[in-house]
Amino acid sequence: MIFSSFNEFKENCKKKNFSQIYATKNKPKLETIERIIELVSLNKDSFIFESVEKVKIRGRYTIFGFNPDLVIETNNNQITQIANNKKKIIKKNPYNYLNKLISNFRFKTSKKLPLMSAMLAGYFGYDIIRLKEKISNNCKEDLKIPDVKLIRPQLIVIHDNEKNKIFFIQNIYNLKKIKNLKKLYLLKCDEINKFVAKINNTYSPIEYLKKNKKKNKVISNVTKKTFLNSITKAKELINNGEIFQVVLSQRFESKLNKTPINFYKKLRILNPSPFMFFFNFDDFKIVGSSPEILVRVRNNKITIRPIAGTRPRGKNFKEDNKLQNELLNDKKEISEHLMLLDLGRNDVGKVSKIGSVKVDQKFKIEKYSHVMHIVSNVVGDFDNKNTLLDTLFSGFPAGTVSGAPKIRAMEIIDDLEMSKRKLYAGGIGYFTPNNEMDTCIALRTALIIDNKIYVQSGAGIVADSIPLNEYKETVNKAKALFEAAN
Repeated sequence: MIFSSFNEFKENCKKKNFSQIYATKNKPKLETIERIIELVSLNKDSFIFESVEKVKIRGRYTIFGFNPDLVIETNNNQITQIANNKKKIIKKNPYNYLNKLISNFRFKTSKKLPLMSAMLAGYFGYDIIRLKEKISNNCKEDLKIPDVKLIRPQLIVIHDNEKNKIFFIQNIYNLKKIKNLKKLYLLKCDEINKFVAKINNTYSPIEYLKKNKKKNKVISNVTKKTFLNSITKAKELINNGEIFQVVLSQRFESKLNKTPINFYKKLRILNPSPFMFFFNFDDFKIVGSSPEILVRVRNNKITIRPIAGTRPRGKNFKEDNKLQNELLNDKKEISEHLMLLDLGRNDVGKVSKIGSVKVDQKFKIEKYSHVMHIVSNVVGDFDNKNTLLDTLFSGFPAGTVSGAPKIRAMEIIDDLEMSKRKLYAGGIGYFTPNNEMDTCIALRTALIIDNKIYVQSGAGIVADSIPLNEYKETVNKAKALFEAAN
């Protein structure tokens, strides 16, 4: 391994209250990455971000985060801050607090490292929208997880899949309190060496489980009859002119037959997606394979990528093509997609420079293991008058998981759904110190609590929706996760 020099570290310390010490390793073996994945499962408040397509890594970087020095949770109007293992309750407006936290997370990182070498990572639950919008709050809260959880990892490991190179990065915050820089440098180098030794001494075990002749029972938080009735009620509201579309969902649950990390590994094979992630929190785990960007800011460009219009995958190439053509010629699906494309254009326009918003991709078919979707892409030039959190909330929650008009659709969701959505339909991702963010929608995502798996999925209801078809769509969207769980 090659370490960054003490002189480089010392020079960076002069300029700011932050510095990095890092080591690089060229051409790591495949088992090295598998072992790092295993280490995520053994370390609290650690995570994985990657992009997988047809079982192969598709994104340039696979990112692992460990050992956070800062953990932030918000629930309703309470903020919990854990800094260097000391817990503190903060009584402030959560939106203002988070806005300041993310806006102040600004500094230069080493030019020799990938841009995501330091980050705030985590999730924003769907219900956090109530901090910005006055929406009724009638649903029961039966999943006890925070509305928001963000962590600031000190150790970030990045695999550059293009160059086949690993970066081990120690991020050091609050340098003003440090007196002996040489001692700190040697300590952090030693921590990297110890972590690499852990990798070499870790193996990725094969789980030997008895094959279940019967799959674990999957139950919903609503009966089929109740869900179909909710769709009928939503259609009445649409026909009365209250809304154009609303996304109604149901939450499924089942036992988990394997460890959460092995569930994640299986999901990578069964349902590879542009946004794969695993969070190993203390009381719960998050495993996901989302197909959809929520809001991205990269190189001063904002991107929202609406996905609307769904068909199951065919059993063979011929049937697949037939279903694809059927989807692209379905007036109901096209109408729904156009509506949400307009909403996406409007969301990007709120935080972009005037005249910069455009649709650079329209009505593309994207195929996943169990379903195919119609996808479009909306971009705009980032307006620096806005913060990253403002930009995130310009498209939060996505129209593809709420409806149009958005506020009225969310009020109807609150009336017709049984439970608070919590994680489902919120956002998962990270913010970097160079004023960029990458977030996806919490879709095809499992929440694991006490060896139970919870998966929520929805369908867009419009005037000519057929209730039974919409019900089947929610079932199809959840299938891949339960197959990976069994």
